[in-house]
Amino acid sequence: MTHTSSTKEIPAVGAIPKHIAIIMDGNGRWATKRFLPRVAGHVKGVEAVRGMVEACAKRGVSYLTLFAFSSENWRRPAEEVSLLMRLFVTALEKEVAKMHANNIRLKVVGDLTRFDAHLQKMIIAAEEKTANNQGLTVTICANYGGRWDIIQAMNRLQKDRIAARLTEQDVTEDQLSSYLSMAYAPEPDLFIRTGGETRISNFLLWQLAYSEFYFTDTFWPDFDAAALDTSIQSYQNRERRFGRTSAQVTEQTSTKESK
Repeated sequence: MTHTSSTKEIPAVGAIPKHIAIIMDGNGRWATKRFLPRVAGHVKGVEAVRGMVEACAKRGVSYLTLFAFSSENWRRPAEEVSLLMRLFVTALEKEVAKMHANNIRLKVVGDLTRFDAHLQKMIIAAEEKTANNQGLTVTICANYGGRWDIIQAMNRLQKDRIAARLTEQDVTEDQLSSYLSMAYAPEPDLFIRTGGETRISNFLLWQLAYSEFYFTDTFWPDFDAAALDTSIQSYQNRERRFGRTSAQVTEQTSTKESK
C-alpha cells in the first residue's frame, strides 16, 4: 500500500488520528517516586502498553507505534538492559495470542540483529502469526533510531539501484520512503511523549515531518485511556495546515461541507 507523503500531498484528516506514535517515557521515575526499584516501573509500563492497545482499538485508531527501546538505550546499566530484554520476551509470550484473538497485527522494527537468537525467533513468529489480521497495527520500535532508519533505507535503495544499473539517477522521496522500516504505515497524525521531556529523541525523524506533537508530564505507567482522550482532544483542536494558510483550510472545509 502506498501512503500519502505530507510534504508532497495534503493527507486526509479525521477527528480520530489514524496513526498515533508514542515515546513511553517515565517508567523509572514512576518507580523512584514510589520508592520502588526501576524494574517495578518497567513492569508497570508493560501493563500500560496492554491498556493503550485496547484503548486505541476501541477508539478506531488504525496504527499505534510505541518506542520501546532506542539504539541509544544500550548505554543504560547492563542490569537494566538485561531486564528490558527479559520483559520483551515475557510480553511476547503472554500477549501475542491475545492480540491475534483480537485481530491485531504486530510489527517489530529496528536493528534486531543485536538481540539474541531466541528473541529474534520469537519476534519473527509473532509477526507471522498476526500478519493477516485486519484490525489495529501495533508497531514496537526496538533497537530503533530515526537516523539508523534513514541510513538503512538509503543503503538498501543504493544496493538495488546498483543491481538495476540506475546509479546515475537522482534519488526521489518516494523511492527512499519505500525502504523505510515503517513503509507499511501512514505518517503519524499524533506524536505523544509522556514523562515531561519535550524532545523526539531520534524517533521517526522522517515520519514525524507534519505530525502534531503532544507532551505530557504524566509518567507512562499512569498514561491511561482518559489521558489518551485528553491527547486526542488536544489534537482535535489543532488546525492542520500542511503549509497552507488558515483561510485555505477554512475554504477547503467549507467546500467539503457544502457538497
